[in-house]
Amino acid sequence: MKVSETELKGCFIIEPQIFSDERGYFFESFHKDKFQQLTNIEVNFLQDNEAFSNRGIIRGLHFQKGQFAQAKLVRVVKGKVLDVALDIRPGSKTYGKHFSIILSEKNKKQLFIPRGFAHGYAVLEDNTVFSYKCDNYYNKESESGVIYNDSDLLIDWMLKDEEVLLSVKDDKLKPLIKLE
Repeated sequence: MKVSETELKGCFIIEPQIFSDERGYFFESFHKDKFQQLTNIEVNFLQDNEAFSNRGIIRGLHFQKGQFAQAKLVRVVKGKVLDVALDIRPGSKTYGKHFSIILSEKNKKQLFIPRGFAHGYAVLEDNTVFSYKCDNYYNKESESGVIYNDSDLLIDWMLKDEEVLLSVKDDKLKPLIKLE
């Protein structure tokens, strides 16, 4: 497993070691002890989620507030996404900065997003399956987010405006500057 910290402290790219032969491939998608040794982060994942989407869907930028904040380990099982982590930690040197990466079934990269970040992704291929682990349970009353096209963030979602499809909830999100 190769681990690289992004320019956003605590946010890591995880590249598993893949073993391939004529039968297919095998890789360890998560190993708690190795993860902790390579990142210096102790995490206890409690919930796994999976989402299916087609090209043009943007989910996010979501986060959980307060005691329900979540760290996530995200990956693509099938298809391809542009994954985005946005630092919303008060007092952080990189507050309001984002990191984006292509995650796909081909590259098998993963992204660890610590608590205190908003997270979202743009689906770049039809029939994409997105999977993620969370270190805290979802709490509806604590959900919040930042609108994906906040002009101050300058995120290139790699989609044309006419391709983008949002949920009703995500379409009502506000810019980062208007967060409570």
